[in-house]
Amino acid sequence: MVLSSVLGFPRIGANREVKKAVEAYWAGKLSADELTKAAADVKKASWTSLKERGVNLIPSGDFTLYDHVLDHSAAFNVIPKRYLGKGLSPLDVYFAMGRGRQADGVDVPASEMKKWFDSNYHFVVPEFSEETEFKLNFNKALEEYREAKDLGIETRPVVLGPVTFLALGKPAKEARAGFQPISLLPQLIPVYKQLLAALKDAGAESVQIDEPILVLDSASLYEKQFAQAYAELAPVSPKLVLTTYYGRLDSNLSFVAKLPVAGLHIDLDRAPGQLEEVVAAVKPTNLVLSLGVVSGRNIWKTDFQAALKLGQKALEALGKDRVIIASSSSLLHTPVSLAAETKLTPEQKDWFAFALEKASEISVIAAALSGSQDAKIAEAVEANKVSIAKRREFERNSDATVRNRVAAITPDMLERKSPFSVRKEIQQKQLNLPKFPTTTIGSFPQTKEIRQARAKLNKGELSQEEYEKFIEKEIENVVRFQERIGLDLLVHGEPERNDMVQYFGEQLEGFVFTQNGWVQSYGSRYVRPPIIVSDVSRPRPMTIRWSSYAQSLTSKPMKGMLTGPVTILNWSFPRADISRELQCKQLALALRDEVVDLEKAGIKAVQVDEPALREGLPLRKADWDAYLAWALPSFKIATAGVTDALQTHSHFCYSDFDDIFPSIQALDADVISIEASKSDMKLLNTFKHYGYSNQIGPGVYDIHSPRVPSEEEIKERLAAMLAILPGELLFVNPDCGLKTRGWKETEASLVNLVNAARWARQSYA
Repeated sequence: MVLSSVLGFPRIGANREVKKAVEAYWAGKLSADELTKAAADVKKASWTSLKERGVNLIPSGDFTLYDHVLDHSAAFNVIPKRYLGKGLSPLDVYFAMGRGRQADGVDVPASEMKKWFDSNYHFVVPEFSEETEFKLNFNKALEEYREAKDLGIETRPVVLGPVTFLALGKPAKEARAGFQPISLLPQLIPVYKQLLAALKDAGAESVQIDEPILVLDSASLYEKQFAQAYAELAPVSPKLVLTTYYGRLDSNLSFVAKLPVAGLHIDLDRAPGQLEEVVAAVKPTNLVLSLGVVSGRNIWKTDFQAALKLGQKALEALGKDRVIIASSSSLLHTPVSLAAETKLTPEQKDWFAFALEKASEISVIAAALSGSQDAKIAEAVEANKVSIAKRREFERNSDATVRNRVAAITPDMLERKSPFSVRKEIQQKQLNLPKFPTTTIGSFPQTKEIRQARAKLNKGELSQEEYEKFIEKEIENVVRFQERIGLDLLVHGEPERNDMVQYFGEQLEGFVFTQNGWVQSYGSRYVRPPIIVSDVSRPRPMTIRWSSYAQSLTSKPMKGMLTGPVTILNWSFPRADISRELQCKQLALALRDEVVDLEKAGIKAVQVDEPALREGLPLRKADWDAYLAWALPSFKIATAGVTDALQTHSHFCYSDFDDIFPSIQALDADVISIEASKSDMKLLNTFKHYGYSNQIGPGVYDIHSPRVPSEEEIKERLAAMLAILPGELLFVNPDCGLKTRGWKETEASLVNLVNAARWARQSYA
């Protein structure tokens, strides 16, 4: 019998129950016990739903209140000393690591966050040193396995693998020069043995052990460590299913196939071409092969015929007992269910499958491959065939005007009229900014009142005119605040925007939207990605109204604020029928028109954010050039249609930019702002290595934490920057937008930022 498996499930709750509970706990409105109860209710609902849909291997241990990597660090005692000895409960230590804490005499910053491989999910980076003492503070996998078992549900525990855990970490500040976290593997393995042996004793038949590092080039450096770890773990553990996702094994397959594990999972959504090679490698072994044929990264209904074809290839070589049908990765990147989507048309709804629908797909495909005689399975396969045919018919439609315009892109459309050195002088005369100009990244706090006004508009309880008057007042408040504290290059605060991608998608042709299609980005920050369904174009200006209004309120220069084409693409659910390149260039042309119109409207600086540029980079270096060959031109198409007088900005955050910093330079933005504070300012080493010719604003404080940085902290960061960067190129700004912060902490932080910039003007005159 072919088994069905889901590698992980959205941990947010069908109605964002986890977000509401966690934020209520932070606000002191919910006790720790009540938070635990809310989490238990969500886990129960998830396990029960998967069981009802016929999934054989249901995941447990994948739930988290903030981040699964942070859970792992807390469980294995990988807790930086700065969070200990503060009188905090273990739960509050956990949250302090994720988001910082500044209350009751405790003042600690958050740990660094990075993007989880090539996704928009952020994980909290573990910190290791020679002093790290691994021990099992709690066995989360065991606790959740027992929790599900008490409900009458047998699950397969999910555990982050030891090599990936160490490889994704970083040396702590106290680590000696040259220290490598992977060197701690011998000390870590005994704690894994303790965890896995406990699961075996509790009756767990198998464990999903995630080693996604195996789809990276760097995994080849850890061949000996993989062999060492699994040789020690296998004898004391339940059956281990080594799980990879987001990419292909490539040459790493040669040593993976020899590991003493019971099974191997591969991602056939992102890398279907690896099937034949993997089947050939595992055929002589006893390994069970788990096939990730249902996408964990997109929301399109699975083509059963294509999935069955892949499954049949594996069955012919291995037999039914050695094949599992699974999601390609955890379903955490997808919304929970289509059930609540009442505004999609029947045609549109038929295109999609969210997490629960994907679970049903997995069960049907597994049953069909098992030769099920159940009429319902045959009906589901036939219904899917009809559904896919209708979708393919829709996909044949295209907008000739849009396609022709993309085809007509010429090299000169990618270049500004003059080099930066010339533009800089022209822009300075127009903007008249002081040395070390201060600015923000765009958004200001989205208050309860703003969200309520937007909700009332959507419900018809507020007229469009009333809503616009409200937004005008909010913009005026933001402008006056910035003038009062002395910021130099202002923004309008974006009160009219629900999300930096959704807002633009709603004004572009080619997108559809969900009511409840939330996915987790980090912690309690959830986003509702738009879905690209057809060719993209801009029917009318999108931001002119509000940027022009904001500029009319002040004599200081105002930045227009746009999200870049690569980021809109990566933070949407893209089409699967045409290339990402074509979709991105369609977006770029739409944004080009907007940038040109902003300049015509009197806006003197425009920021086109590309925080997802690095995130979209393929996991294998061999694939980088092909991606950059269209990603970089797409940004330049969007920004190069203006005169030399317009100052273009772009923003980047929460990724390792070292590898592609020359590509960021090649974008030729007049100013880039880039996350730096949360990563201990290590980006300065990149600047030192590569240099940077245009203007740059490394973030001086972390906005993902409610903590207020002191003026002295910001001065120290500016001094570190000025030891490497020329003063005439430096902007002073936060790490990212301020949407998720409260006004009190925003004002205090920005006042300190402005004061630090004034100090720098005096100290580095």
